[in-house]
Amino acid sequence: MTKSTILNATHRARGARMVDFGGWDMPLNYGSQIEEHHLVRRDAGMFDVSHMTVVDLRGPQVRAFLRKLFANSVDKLKTPGKALYSCMLTEQGGVIDDLIVYFMAEDFFRVVVNAATRDKDIPWIETQAKAFDVAVHERPELSMIAVQGPNARSKFASLLSAEGSSAVLALGRFAAVEVQGPHGPLFVARTGYTGEDGFEVIVPESSAVALWESLESAGVGPAGLGARDTLRLEAGMALYGQDMDESVSPFEAGLAWTVALDEGREFIGRSVLEAQKAAGVPRQMIGIVLDEKGVLRHGQAIHCASGQGEILSGTFSPTLGRAIALARVPGGELGDVTVDIRGKHLPVRVVKYPFVREGQPQAGVLV
Repeated sequence: MTKSTILNATHRARGARMVDFGGWDMPLNYGSQIEEHHLVRRDAGMFDVSHMTVVDLRGPQVRAFLRKLFANSVDKLKTPGKALYSCMLTEQGGVIDDLIVYFMAEDFFRVVVNAATRDKDIPWIETQAKAFDVAVHERPELSMIAVQGPNARSKFASLLSAEGSSAVLALGRFAAVEVQGPHGPLFVARTGYTGEDGFEVIVPESSAVALWESLESAGVGPAGLGARDTLRLEAGMALYGQDMDESVSPFEAGLAWTVALDEGREFIGRSVLEAQKAAGVPRQMIGIVLDEKGVLRHGQAIHCASGQGEILSGTFSPTLGRAIALARVPGGELGDVTVDIRGKHLPVRVVKYPFVREGQPQAGVLV
């Protein structure tokens, strides 16, 4: 049965085109996907991300538990409110999920996991937590709204008291604070999935509609999954289930920067990653740009000197005015790279991603 967020009726009242996304009835767009994309790049837009799962972990050994559970090291989190992006791995080094963990207190961490992976994530976390006597508490009564764009922080802060506004505007990147909002308590994190500045706001479900309407009054426009996908791809952000899964290691998913091989920490999957790193990673993630007419799409074959690969995420970039993609190809020197589009091999350029950062094309993306 398809699930709905508390904002479902609100989306429909605004003319949203609804689609099934990981078992959730979610807005694809409210009219023009490209206009929603530009809204976030140039001003401020908001997304209903209440399908994400919030999990609170409590216990005296919760830090020790997370040192084992995650490939990134929670020892980096020293100040309450600070956040960390990490992968959670299988014993074979494959990615179960990518997620964000927040350090609240020495006996309390909060984790936000992907909606489509919730049914495997929760049992896995619960199973691993038993040895550490950590309580795993899912929070279905919470909703989440992402407010993103160059003007997102100021427009969101305008809804708060002077004290609350100062607290959220003082937040550094990948940090969170709890404040009182106009309709109740808010957990405000300076994180996002668009490549723009802004907040992801966790709010009691009972206050979510009122917060959404207040944001609209402050000049923040709604945006759907379509714009969220083009924005995250321009920002070079991977999508679970498309750019990575349990058959792929973080090294093969372009997420080596999220792996901390710190001395003395035995996390799940570490030995496999160490062996892969020593032997040479068999597959690599690359960013590509198609300067000719055409659209890069998932599943298209990529040909290069190291062998054949495929496009994982591809789209037409509204910001750049051309097609971009993330692709996985065999490790080694690439040489000239082409994409097979309906039997025609077109040349593509390999570029360093992100393709766009805070509204600006990155060096080498445009020629």
